[in-house]
Amino acid sequence: MSSTSNPIEPAKCSDMTQVRAGVDKIDAQLVELLAVRFAYMDAAARIKTERIAVRDEARKQQVLANVKDAARSAGISTELVGDLWELLVEASIAYELEKWDAKCA
Repeated sequence: MSSTSNPIEPAKCSDMTQVRAGVDKIDAQLVELLAVRFAYMDAAARIKTERIAVRDEARKQQVLANVKDAARSAGISTELVGDLWELLVEASIAYELEKWDAKCA
């Protein structure tokens, strides 16, 4: 089994090849999860009956609070995670708007 399919734990890495294999594996997993997340955006665009409902600021703030709590629990920077999710949520909203507009075209 290659180190890419079963990477070494970060604390046990002894060279950059091992680090890079781990990062590459995590990146592939993140892309798979993003594909699922965006499939939920497809569902949201299909379900919402009004375009104005796509941007839901209260829900956005809830999502950001949730991930910051998760970051805190994981022991990583809440600011960094918050910034990343701000970009992700805005990209998701833009994606959902495109999908919503396409269904109405």
